[in-house]
Amino acid sequence: MPESPAPSGRIGFIGTGLIGTPMVQRLLECGRVVSVWNRTIDKAAPLVEHGATLAESPRALAASCDFVCLCLTNTAAVQDVVFGAEGIGAVMRPGQLLIDLSSIAPDTTREMADRLAATSGACWIDAPVSGGLPLARAGRLIVFAGGHADDIARAAPVFDALAQRVTHMGGHGAGQLAKSCNQMVVACNLATIAEMLAFATKSGIDATRLPGALAGGFADSLPLQIFGPRMAAGVDTPRIGALATFRKDIEQVVRLAAEQDAYAPMATRAAEVLLEASRAPAVGADADVSRIIRLFLPPVDGASGAA
Repeated sequence: MPESPAPSGRIGFIGTGLIGTPMVQRLLECGRVVSVWNRTIDKAAPLVEHGATLAESPRALAASCDFVCLCLTNTAAVQDVVFGAEGIGAVMRPGQLLIDLSSIAPDTTREMADRLAATSGACWIDAPVSGGLPLARAGRLIVFAGGHADDIARAAPVFDALAQRVTHMGGHGAGQLAKSCNQMVVACNLATIAEMLAFATKSGIDATRLPGALAGGFADSLPLQIFGPRMAAGVDTPRIGALATFRKDIEQVVRLAAEQDAYAPMATRAAEVLLEASRAPAVGADADVSRIIRLFLPPVDGASGAA
């Protein structure tokens, strides 16, 4: 139910895609005043119907809001929105909060935070999230926050609506590093879940029973309970977790590990598996990550499968 009274401060939200949309819906449910902008305007239309205001441009949104949230695909997209030809950095003001909920490169995050502070006086928080669509819809996401402690405290009107826990990991970029650690576990887990379910199927076990059978034990995990049933049943629509996103994140982890001379054989192998899956005709680069099971267990000829 909406919280009462609603905290003051207009929230701007740029990026109403797969995970951004339920975040905005949650903010609106909690009584927040929200303006939205998305490169594909049609994706923002349902949020306007639920009470959000559609901004004319990213700059118009940033100029009219106290908090500017980003939930974008990758590092390049964040750089373009903030510092591109029409970047919001040009209109941001001292003390204003930019809250980057995207999962992007920690080193570039540090550079952008410093640049934004120097050019506008605005404050940057890197705040990548974990929990996927179910927790986004429930306002129960996990947030890994990087930046100054007082800025993170000021972001309460946003975080209180979206998250069950916000952990301050350190300075700028530390939140993104923590998300990289998270994605090491998740990517390896997803590849292992697909491998395990394929092994079970080929061994004569009803794989659809395994997520429930393993629930509560040492092998259990949110990825198993969310993606396991879909993998076992051959269901991959609607898309709830993009293979391309997981691949982008784990490839970034491998790069960062190499730069730190950190031995990361499992993450490296997971990156190879996700790359192989994205290139496999039975899977596809733009697929839901559930479809990676087809790398281990190709669909039977004539089976319908999800497109």
